[in-house]
Amino acid sequence: MTLSTDVTSLPEVPAKNPPCERAERRPLPVAAISAITVAVLVGLWALAAAYALVSPVFLPSPRQVVVAIYNLIVTGFVDATLAEHLGASLTRIFGALAASIAIGIPAGLAIGTSRIGRGILDPVVEFLRPLPPLAYLPLIIIWVGIGEASKITVIALSMLPSIILSTSAGVRGVSKDHVNAARSLGASRRQVLSDVVLPSAVPSILTGIRIALGAGWTTLVAAELVAATSGIGFMIQSAAQFLVTDVVIAGIVVIALVAILLETIARQIERRLVPWASHH
Repeated sequence: MTLSTDVTSLPEVPAKNPPCERAERRPLPVAAISAITVAVLVGLWALAAAYALVSPVFLPSPRQVVVAIYNLIVTGFVDATLAEHLGASLTRIFGALAASIAIGIPAGLAIGTSRIGRGILDPVVEFLRPLPPLAYLPLIIIWVGIGEASKITVIALSMLPSIILSTSAGVRGVSKDHVNAARSLGASRRQVLSDVVLPSAVPSILTGIRIALGAGWTTLVAAELVAATSGIGFMIQSAAQFLVTDVVIAGIVVIALVAILLETIARQIERRLVPWASHH
Protein backbone atom coordinates (compact mmCIF):
# COMPACT_ATOMS: atom_id res chain seq x y z
CA MET A 1 0.00 0.00 0.00
CA THR A 2 1.45 3.36 -1.07
CA LEU A 3 0.67 6.77 0.43
CA SER A 4 0.66 9.68 -1.94
CA THR A 5 1.22 13.17 -0.62
CA ASP A 6 -0.14 16.08 -2.58
CA VAL A 7 2.38 18.86 -2.14
CA THR A 8 0.03 21.44 -3.55
CA SER A 9 -2.51 20.80 -0.79
CA LEU A 10 -0.14 21.77 2.05
CA PRO A 11 -0.66 25.24 3.53
CA GLU A 12 1.85 27.82 2.48
CA VAL A 13 4.10 29.13 5.22
CA PRO A 14 4.96 32.79 4.71
CA ALA A 15 8.64 33.33 4.30
CA LYS A 16 10.24 35.34 7.03
CA ASN A 17 11.94 38.50 5.98
CA PRO A 18 15.67 38.34 6.37
CA PRO A 19 17.13 40.48 9.16
CA CYS A 20 18.49 43.04 6.71
CA GLU A 21 15.02 43.70 5.26
CA ARG A 22 13.51 44.09 8.73
CA ALA A 23 16.25 46.55 9.64
CA GLU A 24 15.60 48.61 6.51
CA ARG A 25 11.96 49.05 7.44
CA ARG A 26 12.70 50.61 10.81
CA PRO A 27 11.86 54.31 10.89
CA LEU A 28 14.72 56.76 10.99
CA PRO A 29 15.28 58.14 14.50
CA VAL A 30 14.35 61.75 15.12
CA ALA A 31 17.94 62.55 16.18
CA ALA A 32 19.21 61.25 12.83
CA ILE A 33 16.67 63.36 10.93
CA SER A 34 17.74 66.43 12.90
CA ALA A 35 21.43 65.71 12.24
CA ILE A 36 20.77 65.32 8.51
CA THR A 37 18.79 68.58 8.46
CA VAL A 38 21.62 70.48 10.16
CA ALA A 39 24.18 68.94 7.82
CA VAL A 40 22.13 69.94 4.76
CA LEU A 41 21.71 73.50 6.00
CA VAL A 42 25.42 73.85 6.76
CA GLY A 43 26.22 72.35 3.37
CA LEU A 44 23.99 74.85 1.58
CA TRP A 45 25.57 77.63 3.62
CA ALA A 46 29.07 76.43 2.62
CA LEU A 47 28.09 76.22 -1.05
CA ALA A 48 26.62 79.73 -1.00
CA ALA A 49 29.84 81.04 0.53
CA ALA A 50 32.12 79.04 -1.80
CA TYR A 51 30.41 80.28 -4.97
CA ALA A 52 30.10 83.83 -3.61
CA LEU A 53 26.33 83.83 -3.99
CA VAL A 54 26.25 86.21 -1.02
CA SER A 55 28.92 88.73 -0.10
CA PRO A 56 31.24 87.50 2.71
CA VAL A 57 30.43 90.72 4.56
CA PHE A 58 26.85 89.50 4.95
CA LEU A 59 27.42 85.73 5.06
CA PRO A 60 30.91 84.42 5.91
CA SER A 61 31.66 80.76 5.34
CA PRO A 62 31.23 78.14 8.08
CA ARG A 63 35.03 77.83 8.24
CA GLN A 64 35.34 81.56 8.97
CA VAL A 65 32.81 81.25 11.77
CA VAL A 66 34.68 78.28 13.29
CA VAL A 67 37.93 80.28 13.10
CA ALA A 68 36.16 83.24 14.71
CA ILE A 69 34.98 81.03 17.59
CA TYR A 70 38.53 79.76 18.08
CA ASN A 71 39.91 83.31 18.08
CA LEU A 72 37.24 84.35 20.57
CA ILE A 73 38.30 81.54 22.88
CA VAL A 74 42.02 82.24 22.57
CA THR A 75 42.38 86.02 22.06
CA GLY A 76 38.89 87.34 22.70
CA PHE A 77 37.02 90.34 21.32
CA VAL A 78 36.57 93.86 22.76
CA ASP A 79 38.92 93.23 25.69
CA ALA A 80 37.39 89.94 26.85
CA THR A 81 37.56 86.30 25.86
CA LEU A 82 34.53 84.20 24.97
CA ALA A 83 34.57 82.62 28.43
CA GLU A 84 34.49 86.06 30.08
CA HIS A 85 31.65 87.27 27.86
CA LEU A 86 29.73 84.07 28.47
CA GLY A 87 30.38 84.22 32.21
CA ALA A 88 29.00 87.77 32.40
CA SER A 89 25.87 86.79 30.48
CA LEU A 90 25.26 83.66 32.55
CA THR A 91 25.68 85.67 35.76
CA ARG A 92 22.94 88.04 34.61
CA ILE A 93 20.70 85.19 33.47
CA PHE A 94 20.99 83.20 36.70
CA GLY A 95 20.72 86.31 38.86
CA ALA A 96 17.51 87.25 37.07
CA LEU A 97 16.25 83.66 37.32
CA ALA A 98 16.85 83.57 41.08
CA ALA A 99 14.99 86.86 41.52
CA SER A 100 12.09 85.77 39.32
CA ILE A 101 11.79 82.43 41.16
CA ALA A 102 11.83 84.18 44.55
CA ILE A 103 9.01 86.48 43.43
CA GLY A 104 7.15 84.31 40.91
CA ILE A 105 6.51 81.17 42.96
CA PRO A 106 4.90 82.99 45.94
CA ALA A 107 2.92 85.16 43.52
CA GLY A 108 1.71 82.07 41.65
CA LEU A 109 0.73 80.40 44.90
CA ALA A 110 -1.22 83.50 45.91
CA ILE A 111 -3.06 83.58 42.57
CA GLY A 112 -3.84 79.87 42.68
CA THR A 113 -5.03 79.70 46.29
CA SER A 114 -6.59 83.08 47.07
CA ARG A 115 -9.33 85.16 45.46
CA ILE A 116 -7.72 88.30 46.86
CA GLY A 117 -4.31 87.32 45.52
CA ARG A 118 -5.80 86.58 42.12
CA GLY A 119 -7.62 89.88 42.04
CA ILE A 120 -4.51 91.87 42.97
CA LEU A 121 -1.84 90.08 40.93
CA ASP A 122 -3.72 88.96 37.81
CA PRO A 123 -3.89 92.48 36.27
CA VAL A 124 -0.17 93.02 36.89
CA VAL A 125 0.78 89.70 35.29
CA GLU A 126 -1.53 90.21 32.32
CA PHE A 127 -0.07 93.68 31.86
CA LEU A 128 3.55 92.44 31.87
CA ARG A 129 3.03 89.25 29.86
CA PRO A 130 2.52 90.72 26.36
CA LEU A 131 5.01 93.58 26.76
CA PRO A 132 8.34 93.20 24.92
CA PRO A 133 11.37 94.00 27.09
CA LEU A 134 12.46 96.88 24.85
CA ALA A 135 9.18 98.64 25.67
CA TYR A 136 9.98 99.09 29.35
CA LEU A 137 13.79 99.11 29.11
CA PRO A 138 14.03 102.96 29.04
CA LEU A 139 11.81 103.18 32.10
CA ILE A 140 13.95 100.63 33.97
CA ILE A 141 17.05 102.69 33.13
CA ILE A 142 15.40 105.82 34.56
CA TRP A 143 14.36 104.00 37.74
CA VAL A 144 17.34 101.70 38.36
CA GLY A 145 20.21 103.25 36.39
CA ILE A 146 22.52 101.79 33.77
CA GLY A 147 24.41 99.33 35.96
CA GLU A 148 24.01 95.60 36.39
CA ALA A 149 20.78 96.06 38.33
CA SER A 150 18.93 97.37 35.27
CA LYS A 151 20.04 94.44 33.11
CA ILE A 152 19.05 91.85 35.71
CA THR A 153 15.73 93.64 36.30
CA VAL A 154 14.81 93.63 32.60
CA ILE A 155 15.68 89.95 32.25
CA ALA A 156 13.80 89.06 35.45
CA LEU A 157 10.68 90.91 34.30
CA SER A 158 10.70 88.89 31.08
CA MET A 159 10.94 85.66 33.12
CA LEU A 160 8.35 86.47 35.78
CA PRO A 161 5.07 85.89 33.86
CA SER A 162 6.04 82.35 32.83
CA ILE A 163 6.89 81.31 36.37
CA ILE A 164 3.83 82.98 37.91
CA LEU A 165 1.37 81.54 35.40
CA SER A 166 2.84 78.03 35.49
CA THR A 167 2.85 78.02 39.30
CA SER A 168 -0.76 79.17 39.52
CA ALA A 169 -1.79 76.59 36.90
CA GLY A 170 -0.03 73.86 38.87
CA VAL A 171 -1.74 74.93 42.09
CA ARG A 172 -5.17 74.93 40.47
CA GLY A 173 -4.49 71.48 39.06
CA VAL A 174 -3.88 69.88 42.46
CA SER A 175 -6.31 67.04 43.19
CA LYS A 176 -9.04 68.09 45.60
CA ASP A 177 -9.11 64.55 46.98
CA HIS A 178 -5.51 64.97 48.18
CA VAL A 179 -6.33 68.30 49.79
CA ASN A 180 -9.45 66.94 51.49
CA ALA A 181 -7.56 63.87 52.68
CA ALA A 182 -4.89 66.06 54.28
CA ARG A 183 -7.52 68.22 55.96
CA SER A 184 -9.36 65.17 57.28
CA LEU A 185 -6.12 64.04 58.92
CA GLY A 186 -5.90 67.35 60.77
CA ALA A 187 -3.48 69.26 58.54
CA SER A 188 -3.55 73.03 58.89
CA ARG A 189 -3.86 75.39 55.93
CA ARG A 190 -0.13 76.00 56.00
CA GLN A 191 0.63 72.27 56.10
CA VAL A 192 -1.73 71.62 53.19
CA LEU A 193 0.02 74.34 51.21
CA SER A 194 3.57 73.19 51.98
CA ASP A 195 3.05 69.40 52.02
CA VAL A 196 0.35 68.85 49.40
CA VAL A 197 -0.18 71.82 47.09
CA LEU A 198 3.41 72.91 46.52
CA PRO A 199 4.85 69.41 45.85
CA SER A 200 1.99 68.68 43.44
CA ALA A 201 2.70 71.92 41.57
CA VAL A 202 6.44 71.22 41.17
CA PRO A 203 6.14 69.79 37.59
CA SER A 204 4.33 72.91 36.41
CA ILE A 205 6.82 75.15 38.22
CA LEU A 206 9.77 73.42 36.56
CA THR A 207 8.10 73.78 33.17
CA GLY A 208 7.65 77.49 33.84
CA ILE A 209 11.32 77.82 34.78
CA ARG A 210 12.33 76.16 31.50
CA ILE A 211 10.13 78.59 29.57
CA ALA A 212 11.51 81.48 31.62
CA LEU A 213 15.08 80.53 30.71
CA GLY A 214 14.19 80.79 27.02
CA ALA A 215 12.58 84.18 27.58
CA GLY A 216 15.65 85.33 29.49
CA TRP A 217 18.00 84.41 26.66
CA THR A 218 15.87 86.31 24.15
CA THR A 219 15.99 89.38 26.42
CA LEU A 220 19.72 89.14 27.07
CA VAL A 221 20.88 90.95 23.93
CA ALA A 222 18.48 93.84 24.56
CA ALA A 223 19.56 94.08 28.20
CA GLU A 224 23.25 94.17 27.28
CA LEU A 225 22.74 97.07 24.88
CA VAL A 226 22.81 99.49 27.80
CA ALA A 227 26.26 100.53 29.06
CA ALA A 228 27.63 96.98 29.09
CA THR A 229 31.33 96.20 28.85
CA SER A 230 31.04 92.42 28.57
CA GLY A 231 28.51 89.75 27.67
CA ILE A 232 27.52 87.78 24.60
CA GLY A 233 24.91 90.36 23.58
CA PHE A 234 27.41 93.19 24.01
CA MET A 235 29.96 91.25 21.93
CA ILE A 236 27.43 90.72 19.12
CA GLN A 237 26.40 94.37 19.07
CA SER A 238 30.01 95.56 19.06
CA ALA A 239 30.87 93.22 16.20
CA ALA A 240 27.80 94.35 14.23
CA GLN A 241 28.88 98.00 14.49
CA PHE A 242 32.17 97.16 12.74
CA LEU A 243 30.59 94.64 10.30
CA VAL A 244 32.55 91.74 11.78
CA THR A 245 29.88 89.31 10.65
CA ASP A 246 31.77 86.13 11.52
CA VAL A 247 31.89 87.20 15.17
CA VAL A 248 28.19 88.08 15.05
CA ILE A 249 27.28 84.62 13.74
CA ALA A 250 29.71 83.01 16.19
CA GLY A 251 27.95 84.79 19.07
CA ILE A 252 24.55 83.66 17.81
CA VAL A 253 25.79 80.06 17.56
CA VAL A 254 27.16 80.22 21.12
CA ILE A 255 23.85 81.58 22.45
CA ALA A 256 21.94 78.79 20.70
CA LEU A 257 24.28 76.05 21.96
CA VAL A 258 24.19 77.34 25.55
CA ALA A 259 20.40 77.63 25.41
CA ILE A 260 20.13 74.02 24.18
CA LEU A 261 22.51 72.90 26.94
CA LEU A 262 20.49 74.71 29.63
CA GLU A 263 17.26 73.22 28.28
CA THR A 264 18.79 69.74 28.39
CA ILE A 265 20.00 70.25 31.96
CA ALA A 266 16.58 71.57 33.00
CA ARG A 267 14.87 68.51 31.49
CA GLN A 268 17.25 66.18 33.32
CA ILE A 269 16.59 67.97 36.61
CA GLU A 270 12.86 67.68 35.98
CA ARG A 271 13.16 63.94 35.32
CA ARG A 272 15.14 63.46 38.53
CA LEU A 273 12.85 65.55 40.76
CA VAL A 274 9.49 64.57 39.28
CA PRO A 275 9.99 61.32 37.33
CA TRP A 276 6.24 60.63 37.35
CA ALA A 277 5.56 63.78 35.31
CA SER A 278 7.43 62.49 32.24
CA HIS A 279 5.06 59.50 31.96
CA HIS A 280 1.91 61.61 31.56
